Amino acid sequence: MGRYVARRLLLTIPVLIGASFLIFAMVYALPGDPIRALAGDRPLPASVQAALRAEYNLDDPLLVQYGKYVLGLVQGDFGTDFSGRPVLQTISERLPVTATLTGVAIVFEIIIGIAAGVLAGLRRGSFFDNLVLVTTTLLVSIPVLVLGFVSQYVLGVRLGVVPVAGINEGLYSYLLPGFILAAISLAYVARLTRTSLADSLRADYVRTARAKGLDRRTVVVRHTLRNSLIPVVTFIGADIGTLLGGAIITESVFNIPGLGRAVFESIQRQEGSVVVGVITLLVFFFIFFNLVVDVLYAVLDPRIRYE
Repeated sequence: MGRYVARRLLLTIPVLIGASFLIFAMVYALPGDPIRALAGDRPLPASVQAALRAEYNLDDPLLVQYGKYVLGLVQGDFGTDFSGRPVLQTISERLPVTATLTGVAIVFEIIIGIAAGVLAGLRRGSFFDNLVLVTTTLLVSIPVLVLGFVSQYVLGVRLGVVPVAGINEGLYSYLLPGFILAAISLAYVARLTRTSLADSLRADYVRTARAKGLDRRTVVVRHTLRNSLIPVVTFIGADIGTLLGGAIITESVFNIPGLGRAVFESIQRQEGSVVVGVITLLVFFFIFFNLVVDVLYAVLDPRIRYE
């Protein structure tokens, strides 16, 4: 297991380099002049523009710019934005906000998704099973942007039961945006849990356990549910990185000062150092949580071993 984990960690290096280069190239290819956009309606003198382009290496070719960026990255320097603020400082301040939002979303995904999937899988064809199928279909069909605005208006403006925007109410402020962020994912988790549990209930080892006289609760908890959760854990582990990236829309709708909103604002200003730094960090988190999922396989199913 140790060698497997070490090998996977080493493989993250070329993945991070490739991902950061692709992101850097896409930002480089954006039309427009970020220095002129920074000046707004009052153009900067040509000398000032030239100095800013030299400071941020904007006149260099793509490969030269990326090489200088990687060289600084190796030294722990993520660069600075156009206001002179270090990108690492922006990440350190906004990462806890996005991490909290993602954590709340994961809790909703695990509790509601798995609970609904288990109950629906145990009661195939019942009213609750049909309710889960209809509800999850609606959640998957409605875009997150629309779902966010509608829930914000109904629950926040009309009913006033949750904060409309911002994080001034502490953890309570994360409940609605966290649920919206997790809405599509928990729908998939519920359906995946339902299908996996239903398939496991028809397996030979479950019929054998029942033939031995074991009660239904023991059969479900000890024999069925544990094996059924393997594909669910796989999805949730991979979905953590997706939720971190999907926070761009949710944080923009609910005015949450996290990494997603920082990326959105930086794309508008064409601040490549911020976009590349944040997205590269998100790629690392995605790879890390996939590695955690691989390790959890052996915990859920002792038959799984890594050479």
